Amino acid sequence: MSFPLILALKYLKPKRSVASVITLVSVLGVMLGITAVVVVRSVMTGFGDVWEEKILDFKPHVSLVPAYGNIVTNEYALAEKIRKLPGVTSATPEIDTRVLLSHRGRVLAPIILGIGGEDFRKAYRVGAPVAGTFDLEPDTLLIGRHVARQLGVWVGDEVTIYSPKSLAAKDEVYLPLKWKVGGIFSCGQYDYDSGYIVASLDAVRDLMGMERGVFAVHVKTAEPTNRKEFERICHEIHALRPDLRQITWQEADRELFAALAVEKNMTAVLLLLISLVALFCVMNTLLVLTVQKTPEIGLLKALGFTKRQIMSVFLTHGMIQCTAGIVLGLLASWAILANLQGIVEGLAHMGVSVFPESVYGLARIPHRIAFSDLVWSVLIVYVFGLLASLVPAALAALKDPVKALNE
Repeated sequence: MSFPLILALKYLKPKRSVASVITLVSVLGVMLGITAVVVVRSVMTGFGDVWEEKILDFKPHVSLVPAYGNIVTNEYALAEKIRKLPGVTSATPEIDTRVLLSHRGRVLAPIILGIGGEDFRKAYRVGAPVAGTFDLEPDTLLIGRHVARQLGVWVGDEVTIYSPKSLAAKDEVYLPLKWKVGGIFSCGQYDYDSGYIVASLDAVRDLMGMERGVFAVHVKTAEPTNRKEFERICHEIHALRPDLRQITWQEADRELFAALAVEKNMTAVLLLLISLVALFCVMNTLLVLTVQKTPEIGLLKALGFTKRQIMSVFLTHGMIQCTAGIVLGLLASWAILANLQGIVEGLAHMGVSVFPESVYGLARIPHRIAFSDLVWSVLIVYVFGLLASLVPAALAALKDPVKALNE
């Protein structure tokens, strides 16, 4: 063990002094900074992963919409050709519109999806029915579990649907339709489970007064995150119908992913600010220590220690503080993330709602520690720690040995 390290460890021994208190505060500051950033970035990364997974499961990977006009024609033939392309898992002609849904005085305004030519579970990658079946029979609806809860309905119950046609009609009278609930689905995200209902394409087409065509053909692929493979499929689909415009899943939810990126970047700024505050304490600790240890510095210089050796003592002291704070911060982060759901549920029982499902759309709080986040957090703290230690270390090395011995 080198002498500077031995001396730095000696200076860390607890004593009843201002330096000892400031040392403890600086270590706790680094620990809290690392803990806050790792926990926040892990939760943000987890949210990004889950939202991307849910989007890729429920929403289309590519939507084919009219470049000109309002509808896509020859939809079934087009969907059949697209399904034969390598890497395509489903192609679904679809109509969607907002309707009013009522039952015993309760009214909601979900989006109804009219799908044809594809199994609902295959097209939207939802799990097994919560209740009922996913058979799209005439005058039958599939509804999200939160729609069912808010309306107070179950499989077999009858609901009233007010279509855009019936609401917009002036010269004609369109009676609302009575459809039965045939199945209840859950995709695990609040926005989808509370905002969507599903029926057969023909039923929704009749509901809207359309004679032919669809609004879009939705395509799902086996590897939507594989950029090269995904672009190949998009090119092949374009070759089939160059008159249609393609909207990819990245484009459709660009604002969501941009917001996630901004929030993650803000945590990086948070790390910088917390690191500056914590490492200001490290610098203060070393400044106080240089004053307290002035006679010892003078003695070391009289014994022949160089300026470089004196500096290394205080630089090592600063790095030890940073290391202690980092280790404690990582341990605290692991403990918090391992018990995060329990902590949030405990706060909820106390009346403090931290992550309401109605806002964040998830029943559980996701989190994933990215190795790159850990590396960057540790590197930033060490760099700032080194910079914060340089000034006190330089002041200690430049002390005059004669004056230092007399202080």
